[in-house]
Parts: sequence; C-alpha cells; structure tokens
Amino acid sequence: MRPFAYTRPESIEEALTLLDGETRPLAGGTDLLTLMKGEIVTPGHLVDIKRLPELSHDIAQADGAISLGSLTTLSQIEHDPLIREHLPALGQAASLAATPQLRNMATIGGNVLQRPRCWYYRNDEVTCWLQGGDECYARGGDNRYHAIFDVSPCVAVHPSDMASVLVAYDATIQYRDAGEHEIGVEAFFQPPTPERRTENVLPENAVITGITIPTPSSSNRSVYLKAMDRKVWAFALVGVAISLEMESDTVAKANVVLSGVAPTPVRSSQAEQLLVGSRLDAEVVALAADAAVANAEPLQHNGYKVPLVTALIRQALQEAVG
Repeated sequence: MRPFAYTRPESIEEALTLLDGETRPLAGGTDLLTLMKGEIVTPGHLVDIKRLPELSHDIAQADGAISLGSLTTLSQIEHDPLIREHLPALGQAASLAATPQLRNMATIGGNVLQRPRCWYYRNDEVTCWLQGGDECYARGGDNRYHAIFDVSPCVAVHPSDMASVLVAYDATIQYRDAGEHEIGVEAFFQPPTPERRTENVLPENAVITGITIPTPSSSNRSVYLKAMDRKVWAFALVGVAISLEMESDTVAKANVVLSGVAPTPVRSSQAEQLLVGSRLDAEVVALAADAAVANAEPLQHNGYKVPLVTALIRQALQEAVG
C-alpha cells in the first residue's frame, strides 16, 4: 500500500472541501482498503467521515418511510426490528453479505458504492477497460462470474447484495456536495460508459448521506435469494430481489431485480408485466422466470447463470407468497 495522508474533519462541510480525484472518503473501509492494498486505487489522502455529526447510523421510521443513515452497518440492518417487520428482503440481503466481522464494519453507503470483484479489474498488472484501458479482458477471457446482460463495455458484475433490494423497494439515495440532492436508486445505478467508468452517477466530490425507502403496505411480500459458489460468505453468482404488492391472491405491483448478472442491478420489466394482474400459479411463475432472461447474452463460460436465474425467480416467487 502506498503512503497516504489522513484527516479527520469536524464537519461535513470541511470534509467536502477536501474531496477531489486524489482524495477519498473513508467510512467502514472494507472495500476501499482492499483496493488500496492492491494498488488499484492510490489516493494520496483519506478523509475520515465515520464520526461526522451530520452523518447518521440510525434506522428510523417517519412520514411513511424508513430511513437509513449512510453509516448504518450491515449488521444493524440484519438485526433491526423495523427492517425485519417491513423490509425483510433487505435484512436477508444484509445477512448474506460477507462475514459477520465485515458486516460489523461495512456501511450501507459504502456497500452500494463498492467496486466490482472482477479479477482483471483487481489485477494491478493489467489495465482493463474499467481502470481506464482500451479492452475488457473478461469478454474473451475467464468470464465464469461475469455479466449475462450486455449493457456496457465492461462485463464485471455489481457485487452488492443490498443494491438490487434497494431497487426492488423503490428506494431513494440522498447525497451532498455543494448542495443537498436525492435520486431514485434505480437512476443512481448506471452501467459504466467511456465518459464515466463507474457503476453509479455519484459526483466525485459528493458523499452519500442517507437512503429512504417507502414503508411497504401490509400486503407487500418481499424476498431476496442468492446463489453462491460456496455455502456462505461469497459474492452472488446470481441474486434475485422480489417485492410484490398483493390484492388478495392477485399481484397488483411487481418489482423483480437481478444481481450478479450485469454491472448494475437489472430490473426485469418483462417479468413484472407478466406478474401484474395475475395469480401466481405454476404457469405464470414459469413464464415470468423465462421472461427475465429473454434478453440475456451469456459469455463463453457463464451460460449456467441463465437457468440459475430462472430457478431462483421461481423459488423467490414461491417463497414471497408463502
């Protein structure tokens, strides 16, 4: 790891004045420090935001919504009674992320900003497209764990379990730079482009301050399922987040979001359209599962993800309605 300066500011205003391309904010640090150790990112200055009075680690409910401070840890989310009662899929996603030790450190703000685990991106001996190079080496290389939806020059997948669930719950992200802003989480996550080689649209000199989720109705049914290459503590080969609003035994609204299949969470409008207005019998469940992968374009070594997606969607829909 290269040497760096360290500052603990007294206010968010002071922290924001320090942020630029060479300076990074530090909260839990569970992703940033691994990138620094591998010299994938080499900031000359870290700004500690963990103790800023303007940033919260609280989970609260008010005005028809549940709010998460950006410093809320995954362990808090996993065990919080409000989350368990109203947002069970979020608690499931938190419980499946990383190890208990990392969940104690990792914050929700940092989790949604974490960078891909692609071995080409994480290799300091090559400069892949996402690092600013000209080629995505995974496209013609070892792409077992990579994208099956071709939405970007980069085929690395988004590593966050929480991200897809937040999209399924129609969450909103608050952030602050020179002013205060909010953006729907679905619009926040955007595939990397040549002009912006990140998986989100957060400005470089901004800090996430919180996340707000509309409190689901009592008729909401939600679930997050994740397939891993080992039993626990692994990133998703495929993940499925489902949130359903039910009217009796009929689906009134459906959000179906996939993780582990693209550089950002993938919302399946085709599956959602099939589900809305339908009863969840075996035929509808199968059609929705197939529709979710209708536009998939697997790479040479990851075609197994297509049937894995359909199997997880079937299971998630069955679990969601009991």
